[in-house]
Amino acid sequence: MIAPRRFLPSVSSLLALEAVDRLGSATLAAGELSLTHSAISRQLKHLEDQIGVSLFERAGRALVLTPAGRDYAESARGYLQDLAKASLKIRAAGARMSLNLAVLPAFGTHWLLPRLKAFSQAHPEVAVNLSTRLAPFDFGREAFDAAVHFGVQDWQGVDYRELMRERVIPAGPVGLLPDGPLPAGALLDLPLLHLASRPGAWEDWFARRKVPIGRLQGMLFDQFSHVSEAAALGLGLALLPSFLFEAERDRGRLVAAAEGYEELDAGYYLVWPKSRVPNRALGLFIDWLEQDRR
Repeated sequence: MIAPRRFLPSVSSLLALEAVDRLGSATLAAGELSLTHSAISRQLKHLEDQIGVSLFERAGRALVLTPAGRDYAESARGYLQDLAKASLKIRAAGARMSLNLAVLPAFGTHWLLPRLKAFSQAHPEVAVNLSTRLAPFDFGREAFDAAVHFGVQDWQGVDYRELMRERVIPAGPVGLLPDGPLPAGALLDLPLLHLASRPGAWEDWFARRKVPIGRLQGMLFDQFSHVSEAAALGLGLALLPSFLFEAERDRGRLVAAAEGYEELDAGYYLVWPKSRVPNRALGLFIDWLEQDRR
């Protein structure tokens, strides 16, 4: 249900408030919005009367936002950004249905995007929009139809469709591995690169290979793309998921540092909220993924 009209100010008045807050001057705000100084003043006064709270005060000829005005401007900025994003999505989709997906950056780039061309060819009536999210979120607060989740099935209140199991392999540039893959223990003599979101990944890999280790050190990164790039530049070995390693291998940037993949007790899933029936666009995507997997 939409709030009563008296609580819904015009977009033009919110634009004026946001611009004054961001630029620190009604004169600058007027220039940006192609309005006069008096027009900005009228917009703010109308907004103030509608809200019933003092949003600005005069300091000579200047307008200065009150603390309440600055707080409201921050809220208005978020609303205007969301409105602009919604308008952009509609404009980009045109008459097509929109499918809004939250994805993990490396998985989205190297696994999902290469498959989306085939999906778009099969279903040109669907426009797919991708945004990055690194952790589970509340579908009730975020405008996504579905998301890609890594790990185990621990996201509450969602349905799952497995996309792939996680397999990892150590990788590095040919310069560090001129003779090809090494025995697992020999990797300890080379610098190892670490990912902040996968603490203990190298320790687990060596444990699976039954290689005793001490305390592992090395450069730390927060994105797989940075880890793989650092490895390609010769800064060390990266422990990469199969889809990322294979993309870099095919580009001639990385080679395997040890024989074989290790399959982990984790995977990648498409998830969507149980609280609502998948819309038609999501239903087509789920069905297409099932067919693609066969």
